[in-house]
Amino acid sequence: MIRDFSKTLFGAAIAVAAFAATAAAEPSKPECLAGAKPGGGFDLTCRLAANALLETKQISQPMAVTYMEGGVGAVAYNHVIGKRGSDGNLITAASSGSALLIAQGKFGQYDENAVRWLGALGADYGVLVVSADSPYKTLGELIEAFKADSTQFPIGGGGAVGSQDWMKGSLLAKAAGQDPKTMRYVALEGGGAVLTALEGGHIKVGSGDAAEMGKHHVAGKVRILAVMAPERLPGELADVPTAREQGYDIDWPVWRGYYVGKDVSDADYDWWVKAFETAAATPEFAKEREARGLFEFTLLGKAFEDRVKEDVARFKILAKEAGM
Repeated sequence: MIRDFSKTLFGAAIAVAAFAATAAAEPSKPECLAGAKPGGGFDLTCRLAANALLETKQISQPMAVTYMEGGVGAVAYNHVIGKRGSDGNLITAASSGSALLIAQGKFGQYDENAVRWLGALGADYGVLVVSADSPYKTLGELIEAFKADSTQFPIGGGGAVGSQDWMKGSLLAKAAGQDPKTMRYVALEGGGAVLTALEGGHIKVGSGDAAEMGKHHVAGKVRILAVMAPERLPGELADVPTAREQGYDIDWPVWRGYYVGKDVSDADYDWWVKAFETAAATPEFAKEREARGLFEFTLLGKAFEDRVKEDVARFKILAKEAGM
């Protein structure tokens, strides 16, 4: 009996020590770094984490959101690696656009292995849109017309050549058997400019995101021909078929996620992963995500790390095929 009791005490001591180590890993000064000016996608991503983690009591004090613009996240990426590589208090916002820029070598000397990828807590999805009075009612009809004469279809997107919107347009060109380098692409300043250009007839096709274009589709200002998602999206876009449904293997999830420095301890890394996992399972988090126009896309720890590396590899192939 004494031996059994001592075993129980020993087991309890181990459990207490493990709990204490976990509790000690909670960041003392939680911070999220957004690699752009306030108001953009990185800001949205940081606010999602800050609000959700506090509301679900994963952190005991408010999370600071700081900003470091430059290179669409490149300056922040280099800063974390060079200055805060072991800081367990800091998470930094990222997106699939970050993976695309890394694939194109636009984050400088560092690749996707230079940080530790924590997780994604939501996603938007690419869409292809035409004006409300366009004769094209399906993606197939647009692709057939594009195949016949691509010069008649200027494609507008909220980003420069090589951006996510440009890449979405290049997938349309590839589906039509055309060389993406010959695509007439018009670089515009954001989704609002894409909408204006469509309505004015300056472009024939818009490349954008579901959250941004959805309300205009519902209002009848544009027609979304396809969403680049594995399945139909819920809510107001439930009537819009996916590209896959229409016979085209075109996916473009725009995930919103986070990374920490390469030298952050396993205890700190695991604490953040667990905090995200716990928060993401709550109705409070679902409301926070929906309020930011994001759809469910939760991928944490190693699964997310693997996804980022797969995306970078895929984007390298796409960029090479597109002549980038």
